[in-house]
Amino acid sequence: MVSIHPTAIVASGSTIDDEANIGPYCVIGEHVTIGARCHLVSHVVVAGQTTIGDDTVVYPFASLGQRPQDLKYHGENSRLMIGARNQIREQVTMNPGTEGGGMATVVGDDNLFMVGAHVAHDCHVGSHVVMANNATLAGHVTVEDYAIVGGLSAVHQFVRIGRHAIIGGMSGVENDVIPYGSVKGERAALNGLNLVGLRRRGFDRDSIDRLRQAYRTLFGSEGTLQDRIDRIAVEFAGDEAVQHIIAFLRSDASRAVLQPKSGDDD
Repeated sequence: MVSIHPTAIVASGSTIDDEANIGPYCVIGEHVTIGARCHLVSHVVVAGQTTIGDDTVVYPFASLGQRPQDLKYHGENSRLMIGARNQIREQVTMNPGTEGGGMATVVGDDNLFMVGAHVAHDCHVGSHVVMANNATLAGHVTVEDYAIVGGLSAVHQFVRIGRHAIIGGMSGVENDVIPYGSVKGERAALNGLNLVGLRRRGFDRDSIDRLRQAYRTLFGSEGTLQDRIDRIAVEFAGDEAVQHIIAFLRSDASRAVLQPKSGDDD
């Protein structure tokens, strides 16, 4: 049977799973759906067309599904869809989508959003992502699986963060980050590969060596960037990780690709 604290306010039109736990002083809107074994600890506000997947824990003063912070939003019936087994810590904010961005903000499974993290309208966050304290995604940002966004960092609108990439704390990211990349700086630059993260995720030495070779070719000085992309696409045709970088670079994008500073090497 669903456990709802007597101080919580739950709209009659909401859908709360029988195994969910709604703590003190939470406010749940009429179009909200909350999955099995979700636990809203206390003082959580969930509004709009918001869905929270099974086994997600939301900590005090998080605000999910409130009106997007976008002057172009005019009340369209957009959604915020949050997957399963997420940890959403204190004061995290997530906004639904807009008509200009597909009408949905989508968050995958098994993510950790630390205190004060912000996911803006029309973002797409994968699974196993970590957003550290006060990390901020502007609108229309894509974050692929296993990426880490460091504390107090800010990601510009329409930027893509590739899988297994890491953004150093206090970085301002204005352009796309390749999968497996490591980024840092007040105006962030690519700083090699996320070697520590790759090892922790079980990538073997040969796979990492191939990624390093591909990285050096990709950001070398011979030919154009397109020439170098085509070259490593052929040279590493059987390598799944390198091919994901190629697919990322060949995809439609609103931003340029983040480059290393002159003289930087992996």
